[in-house]
Amino acid sequence: MPRRPDVRAAAQPQSPGQRARRDRILRAAADLGAQHGLDGVQMQDVAKDAGVALATLYRYFPSKTHLFTAVMGEQVDRMHDPRQRIQRADPVDAVAETLLRATRSLLHTPRLASAVMQSNYAAHSATVVEAARIEARVRETVLDLLGLDTPTDNDERLVRLLLKCWHGVIVATLNKHTTRAEADTEIRLACQVLLSARSNAPGRTGV
Repeated sequence: MPRRPDVRAAAQPQSPGQRARRDRILRAAADLGAQHGLDGVQMQDVAKDAGVALATLYRYFPSKTHLFTAVMGEQVDRMHDPRQRIQRADPVDAVAETLLRATRSLLHTPRLASAVMQSNYAAHSATVVEAARIEARVRETVLDLLGLDTPTDNDERLVRLLLKCWHGVIVATLNKHTTRAEADTEIRLACQVLLSARSNAPGRTGV
């Protein structure tokens, strides 16, 4: 498991050059994570492959938890991108297909998937702000797909429960407790069962 992240806040890039360096760091981390997994990645190797000083790496990512949580954030941003939005007549199908596409992308590189999932679970939102941003971004994506502009408290709970189920299925698949075919079925079932209770579901007038 990754160590507890440092208390100090990660710096945010301000200039195009800083953003480019941060992007190179994330690409290097993703490549090394896909090859070696979380425990096999050394921060100095990430800095070397990204072509930055080790101090620069630690300025943006004070720990491996910060670093690989940010890598997961890149995946989530692609999920949220309107240009990548899945269109379905049934909004529940759209949510299921969106989660399944993200799942398949993660499972394509199992070692990297394990690294980002471990880091995201270890991250404390008070010190790793990217963790809170990831949760909010996925939540927004699901609510947008469902057409819930003003979600009720029950809607919010249902979405949180769905995302916990989704994370659990990914971890079970990575640990080979679940096959990929079973994972697809379980994610679809979780969407159908949980989201049928949302406030704007057909036949419902509210909760």
